[in-house]
Amino acid sequence: MNQNQLKYFVAAAETRSFSKAAEEFFISQAAITQQIKFLESELEVQLFDRSTRPVTLTAAGRTFFVEAKAILERMSRSRNLVRDTAAGMSGTLRIGYLRGYERSSLSSGVQKFHYRNPNVLVTFYRCSSDILASGILQGDYDIIFTWDSTNLKQNVNIAYKLIERARLVVALYSRHPLAQRHAIDRKELSGESIIFMSPSETDDSYGDAYFMNLYYEAGFKPNILARTADTESVLMMVAAEEGISILPDYCTTKLYHAENLAFVPLKGEWEKEEIIAVWKKENRNPALRRFVETLGQEMSGDIAEKIID
Repeated sequence: MNQNQLKYFVAAAETRSFSKAAEEFFISQAAITQQIKFLESELEVQLFDRSTRPVTLTAAGRTFFVEAKAILERMSRSRNLVRDTAAGMSGTLRIGYLRGYERSSLSSGVQKFHYRNPNVLVTFYRCSSDILASGILQGDYDIIFTWDSTNLKQNVNIAYKLIERARLVVALYSRHPLAQRHAIDRKELSGESIIFMSPSETDDSYGDAYFMNLYYEAGFKPNILARTADTESVLMMVAAEEGISILPDYCTTKLYHAENLAFVPLKGEWEKEEIIAVWKKENRNPALRRFVETLGQEMSGDIAEKIID
């Protein structure tokens, strides 16, 4: 029994004619008849009642017709699944992202990828930058979106792409004297109680040093009231008027009508945070390769506008 025999049998059963089935496959009626006889011989049953005009299925033929169609459909699905897998259109994709980045346009970009690759299961993991860095190196994630607080870019086993340069904004409680400003110079924050938003859960990380240096370059040492890697905790403390903070704007752009919160951009082209997509060069996941190709292509719209080639 082979696929062609099943196709010929189904076509003859549906048209109730060997000649019409032959025309459908551009072969002779004799060839169709021969293949169906081979099929009947293998099954040891008669599938067609040839004494009628047009031919009809026997009881065994009617049962086999249902099974044959199901077999052909499963074969077709299996073939498509294998092809999709080879093209990276099925499987799984594990995406890690920096805390707060859920408010960015990442989800809309992944949604467009999923529409075109519906058989890929995409799972998400929300972590601090140091856990993301460790996870990508250990193979816990296929790709991460992060601020490079651990200097991952220097690792020879890592590939990366710059996704966006997010502007830094000051998070203030609504009654703060600077809350109505259109922009703020960092040096104006001297003397303020700062809730330090760290990309990492470890003290004295490369990322912490980078952001602390921005204060020093502004001419003062910040008065750090608290330090946390959790965006929601920062916003809660600011809303409670315990202090102010500096956050990347992807944390704030989708906060509509936030209670007792105001967000004002910092002045200066250097007041930005780079977000990179990172993956291991040795990762052979077809879904990952296809996803990486979408960075700047299929992931158009909100994210693509921020892509830096």
